[in-house]
Amino acid sequence: MAPELRHLRYLLAVAEHGNFTRAAEELHISQPTLSQQIRQLERAVGVPLLDRSGRAVRLTDAGAAYLPHARRALQDLAAAERAVHDVTDLSRGSLRLAVTPTFTAYLVGPLTALLRARHPGITLFLRELPQDRVEAGLLADELDLGIAFHGAHLPGLAATDLFTERLSLVVGDLHPHAGRTDPLSLDELAATRLALLSADFATRVQIDAHLSGHAVRPDVAVEATSIIALTEIVRHTPLATVLPDALTRDRPGLHTVPLSPALPARTVTLLHRESGYRTAAARAFTGLAREWAHTQLPPQHFADGTHNF
Repeated sequence: MAPELRHLRYLLAVAEHGNFTRAAEELHISQPTLSQQIRQLERAVGVPLLDRSGRAVRLTDAGAAYLPHARRALQDLAAAERAVHDVTDLSRGSLRLAVTPTFTAYLVGPLTALLRARHPGITLFLRELPQDRVEAGLLADELDLGIAFHGAHLPGLAATDLFTERLSLVVGDLHPHAGRTDPLSLDELAATRLALLSADFATRVQIDAHLSGHAVRPDVAVEATSIIALTEIVRHTPLATVLPDALTRDRPGLHTVPLSPALPARTVTLLHRESGYRTAAARAFTGLAREWAHTQLPPQHFADGTHNF
């Protein structure tokens, strides 16, 4: 008999759990049935795929070679099913999108509003994840698109650059620098009490590296793991923070003060799996994201200085 799709799913479950009992529970079948199905698969391919001799079930060498192909076959099948159900007129469909934390604060809202206005039949499944998990999720076909930063991405991913994100000092109405338009020197920044993201965030790593390179040690009064929390702290106290200047757009009570020398700009990019099927919803969202960037952001947010869409 030829292997069937259920055999592949069963093999992946056992390999993931290293245990027939837990795999059977996840699959909602009995353990004897699962064992029988795996034996059928092994008879079909002609070699043992699992080593059952130890306390944990492990892949044999043949199983380790077979597993990536089984996983890819299931991913391709899922993509084929989405292609069948994909409607090019976008009257229905779904989009699985992940963003790194920075973008939750200022980008997710406008892009979701634009998607809802243009294509209300599309269901959006949104996740906030670190960039490494965004990339892994795309390769595993758990996501359609990811918004992250340009850089050295995992093999198999393609990127569409959207705009550059610039970090500035962000203050509230209670801060003495509110309304200031001339750049703040790093010596002045060293004397400014700050509320910053924790060191787990790439933004904080970039800030610390920039200041350390100029022999400046920041005066950090508050560390937080939420950008929304930081903006609320800044809004209600004389503390300042360093965040993307786009955060202050259409937000009363927040002001941007440029820094001199400025922190290096970073390119915001839209990621997708290079060889994966791109749904009509994913293609439409890519166009909407580029449209929003080029119509809503000023020219300095584009690497070439232009503002043409």
